[in-house]
Amino acid sequence: MKLHHGLHLAYCTNVHRGETWEQTFGTLERHTLLVRQRVARPDQPYAIGLRLGHRAALELAQPAALAAFRHWLDAKNCYVFTINGFPYGSFHGTRVKEQVYAPDWSTPERLTYTNLLFDLIAQLVPGGVAGSVSTVPGSFKEWTANDPARRAAIFANVTACARHIADLSDRTGRDLHLGLEPEPCCYFETTAETVEFFNGWRTGERAVEAEGLLRRVGVNYDCCHLAVEFESPGAALDRLAAAGLRLSKIHLSSALRVKPDAAGRAALAAFVEPTYLHQVVVGQGSTVRRRYVDLPDALADTTPSQPDDEWRVHFHLPLHAAPGAPFGDTRDHLLGALDWMQAHPDACQHAEMETYTWEVLPPALRLGIEDQLVHEYEWTLAALAARGLA
Repeated sequence: MKLHHGLHLAYCTNVHRGETWEQTFGTLERHTLLVRQRVARPDQPYAIGLRLGHRAALELAQPAALAAFRHWLDAKNCYVFTINGFPYGSFHGTRVKEQVYAPDWSTPERLTYTNLLFDLIAQLVPGGVAGSVSTVPGSFKEWTANDPARRAAIFANVTACARHIADLSDRTGRDLHLGLEPEPCCYFETTAETVEFFNGWRTGERAVEAEGLLRRVGVNYDCCHLAVEFESPGAALDRLAAAGLRLSKIHLSSALRVKPDAAGRAALAAFVEPTYLHQVVVGQGSTVRRRYVDLPDALADTTPSQPDDEWRVHFHLPLHAAPGAPFGDTRDHLLGALDWMQAHPDACQHAEMETYTWEVLPPALRLGIEDQLVHEYEWTLAALAARGLA
């Protein structure tokens, strides 16, 4: 839905299963329309944050399928302004873990897939509305650590994608942009590493061209991810802005936090599950002490904790409810990011609630899917309204 200062808000449909276009469209009819009825007026255009994996994107790109979907959007008074292009393949009901970053940006497959998503968003986004796609932060850090050639390939493919986006924007008159999404244990995970990545891109052999393409490639700021890194939202967003980076989209998300004492460690067992990576960052205040690629790795480490240690876990929590003792959450980071947006209302026009973990949440935190999404809308709209953004 369109809010104040040109801000568009949606929930990301990656919370639903769907790898084919038929399955993806089915979730829109079964779930998204029910949520729409409860959070928006019938005469109010309703925004959809669409998740399209590679197979679904190829199927939607068929002319008949795309025409039928555009007709459906018009008939239901809905519109698409952003696509989640992070997971290329299966995202529910199977082991995803580090494979969510594959193929990474060193590969032609990631480039071809992302270009296709832009071909689609250019035809779906309404006139006068920008279109965005979010994507992986280059690669998984373990894959790049001993492979320096990947950096050059990543830069080359991001440049090729930016050219494609720029050409589409010129031909269609749409403002299209890609958001690279920093995430713990990835090629760039902090805002400092994000700035370093973009500085490397803009000062390499394609320096002049990359500088001109910064309008088309920016950052997808995920509040869960940067809170896990113990970053301050105001300072983090200021750092990105000072570097001249576009804030393509903000993911409204919250992470799990806990003291790593006996009670905290025992309670964390409920969040161990086989589908997604749940990176753990150990810190005190704003200081990061160490990182674990996955929650079981952290729980298996018997290194004694320091008295003020806190674990922050990459596990997206529902926005509307606290997880309960002994846990905390990082909604303070999310609210701090909204405070920054209040002070910089033109800095970002795309916001997306992204609690994709519904299927793997502990039962005590899991409502019916439509109820959870409606409560998240209510919480988010109230927080935005308190800041003059809705």
